[in-house]
Amino acid sequence: MTSFDPATSEAALRRFAELACTRMAQAREEIDALNVYPVPDGDTGTNMFLTVESAREEMQAHGTDLVTTWAAYARGALLGARGNSGVILSQLIGALIRHIGKAGATGDAPKVVADALTAASDAAYAAVGVPVEGTILTVARKAAEAAQAAANGGANLAGVVTAAAEQAHEALLETPRQLAALANAGVVDAGGRGLCVLLDAVAEVLTGIRRKVRVSEIGRPAIPVPTTPGEDLTEGGPAYEVMYLLEAADEQIETLRTRLGQLGDSLVVVGGEGLWNVHVHVDDVGAAVEIGIDAGRPRRIKVTHFAEQLLKAKANREARRGRRIVAVAAGPGLADLFNEAGAVVLPGGPGHRPSTREVLEAIMATEAHEVIILPNDADSVKVCEAAAQAASDQGIRAVVVPTNAQVQGIAALAVHEPARALEADVVAMTSAARHARHGALTVAAKQAMTSAGPCEAGDVLGVFEGDFVRIGSDLTSVGQQIIDLMLSGGGELVTIVSGVQGTELADSLEDYIDSAYSGIDVVRYDGGQERYPILVSVE
Repeated sequence: MTSFDPATSEAALRRFAELACTRMAQAREEIDALNVYPVPDGDTGTNMFLTVESAREEMQAHGTDLVTTWAAYARGALLGARGNSGVILSQLIGALIRHIGKAGATGDAPKVVADALTAASDAAYAAVGVPVEGTILTVARKAAEAAQAAANGGANLAGVVTAAAEQAHEALLETPRQLAALANAGVVDAGGRGLCVLLDAVAEVLTGIRRKVRVSEIGRPAIPVPTTPGEDLTEGGPAYEVMYLLEAADEQIETLRTRLGQLGDSLVVVGGEGLWNVHVHVDDVGAAVEIGIDAGRPRRIKVTHFAEQLLKAKANREARRGRRIVAVAAGPGLADLFNEAGAVVLPGGPGHRPSTREVLEAIMATEAHEVIILPNDADSVKVCEAAAQAASDQGIRAVVVPTNAQVQGIAALAVHEPARALEADVVAMTSAARHARHGALTVAAKQAMTSAGPCEAGDVLGVFEGDFVRIGSDLTSVGQQIIDLMLSGGGELVTIVSGVQGTELADSLEDYIDSAYSGIDVVRYDGGQERYPILVSVE
């Protein structure tokens, strides 16, 4: 019998939390485009991404050991659940973790996970007022059945999870045959696709193998997002989506479900241990909230009027004026630089990357109708794209220029011209960023294998276009090698951004460029960034 090791299990969950956000961010736009049921509002991928991102943030803030880490992840998913699929996903996560928490310490790991997937599927079905096949519910059930078969057949933990992930994909392909709205639009279920992404992430953590999914396997709808009416948007159907968190005793929930089910449809009530997330489509918003008050204490109440959503977006566009930039800055000097150029600045950099919520708040704070976002970090691009999509839902034209480094953001901002049309401005900024070759110097914190070979703690690492390409013992020497490499492809302007305690190093590199190269201009900035004493670009 193989039980769960606490340290290994906690580390695996933390790896999954990061990977889930990465994979869901990569699939977000695809899933949004599949979204036609129950409401064709094109936000399922964004909502599921925001749900797993909230889970990760709660885990990072409050997880200190296996028990608190798993509990925080489940609570974060519940608190951050968005939309119908996000709420169902939070129930799947919560039920899965609760079962593993109860049985994992002494049980056989493959069987515990298979039973947990079954418990999660059962809980998701129970949470939905009227379960519909051909949705995320079906995909979850089929995955759990495959996991049980694999566990009963003697598979190890990786085998159980892989079987679940593979069967989830098979079930996904069947969803158009089960639900007419999907067949009419020529797509698979969006929520089911999102669940496949997350099961693949679990399998990837356990096996190290990433599943490759071809577009032809899942179908691709026409762009823009299909607008085939879902049953909740038919004439005479519910006009409002109501969501709230509810603090209530568990014994109050069955009555709440019954009363809300009689009032509207698309009912989902998830949670446990006194905290619940309630989602329902109704005509009478007041009655839906009063039912919550009768059961306990509702908070974070959110009401969306389907018909007025477009009108609100239009009014938002008309109320906002002009164009602004939102830029992520990795140090105080960089923040000052972006501020002086008129950007709204978010603190960022390794270990301090902003969440989707923080980027969205910055976008909203600009009070502009058009917003260009500069992530200035490869790992923040998808987060910024999710925030841009959420802002677009509120009538803001938000576009991400995919800057992968701080110096690319500087190059993009240098050509920003608000008098141009938005599309022309984005093209110019994107072109400037792409033509800015970027490099950096850092110091290894521990022994590791890099793309340039093995390194020891304290070694100097030279970075070019995001890859480690040089290893040495002296910052100045490695810095000169990076400069030579970057200028080997030509260039007229070198930008050097010094980090914490990097001023003297920047001086020596500027002197080196002046002596070794003719006709090269050098621009210096004090960025104040941590971990990277030098950032450099060549244009």
